[in-house]
Amino acid sequence: QLIADALVEGRPPEVTDRLDDASWRRVMRVNLDGTFHVLRAAVRVMRPAGAGAIVVIGSSSAFDTPVGYPHYSASKAGVHALSQAVAKEVIASGIRVNVVAPGPTETGMAARTPAALRSGFADPRVRPYATPGEIADIALFLASDAAANLVGAVLLANGGRFTA
Repeated sequence: QLIADALVEGRPPEVTDRLDDASWRRVMRVNLDGTFHVLRAAVRVMRPAGAGAIVVIGSSSAFDTPVGYPHYSASKAGVHALSQAVAKEVIASGIRVNVVAPGPTETGMAARTPAALRSGFADPRVRPYATPGEIADIALFLASDAAANLVGAVLLANGGRFTA
């Protein structure tokens, strides 16, 4: 709400100096620590089998860092780096790790985004918010044999908002 209020009032958001340790750690625990735990569990199952494909959900926010979300952007950049490091390690065991990095997507979290922020994401030159199904299609592709040559890739799925 701090960010939305600042946009409505025409002033820059002031987030970093107000961001408490608990909020920082919560985002890191959910996004980065959670990804580590899932990757580790998947590798433990797939390595003995000598094959597998893991698709991690990152975020375009790791590249196009939105103002007011330093903790989210940092956590997702960490997710990308973690996934790429694990991808290099486990490819020798026949396991592929790749990342889909969505931009704005119609999720429960997006539904709670204040209108002032949602309108900031609206851009007539690009596709609107992705649907969960569109992001799932990309994840399914990354998990499929059609993506057999993709290892450590981060696929931007942001509707043309930017390229990296």
